[in-house]
Amino acid sequence: MDLGAHWEGPPRTGTDYLRPVITHTMRWSAEFAIPCVSPDTGAVLRLLAAATRPRAAVEIGTGLGVSGLWLLDGLPSEAVLTSIDIDPDLHAMARQAYAAAGHRPGRYRLLTGRAEVLLNRLTDAAYDLVFIDITAQRPLWTDAAARLLRPGGLIVVHEPTDEDRARLTAPHWTPAELRPELLAATRNPV
Repeated sequence: MDLGAHWEGPPRTGTDYLRPVITHTMRWSAEFAIPCVSPDTGAVLRLLAAATRPRAAVEIGTGLGVSGLWLLDGLPSEAVLTSIDIDPDLHAMARQAYAAAGHRPGRYRLLTGRAEVLLNRLTDAAYDLVFIDITAQRPLWTDAAARLLRPGGLIVVHEPTDEDRARLTAPHWTPAELRPELLAATRNPV
């Protein structure tokens, strides 16, 4: 499937053009039974990315790129999103979605492989925002986020469990339940 076939004219940036890209990417996600964030959750992600002004962000679980589109729309223009997924086919489709939304390749890095391996290759304390969008092995991802985030950095968990809520508490975290399906926590300086 070619995402570019669904739009007319040259790629544009900004939320006016992003909405159709997100809509089509969400349709693809439904067609391929790939879970994705809701528009309301996506809007919160975009707001968090805009409000925190991260220089570097990590997404664990790319899917077809729906949450990445929301994050990229909120990130400052010089920020880079690193997104990890095990499936190269999903990354190919996410890459098409990002291009259709007008995001140049230098704005994002798509790392294909096992998250537990790839996260260990990322630099400690080099990221301002980590979004966790996979449920399997969640304690591994919250531990990795703690290592990757700068003090004051933000972890956002999609569809948090009670265990996630218990792990993201003081003294290391300051949590906030943003929506039933979205938990955020700021990494406290230690």
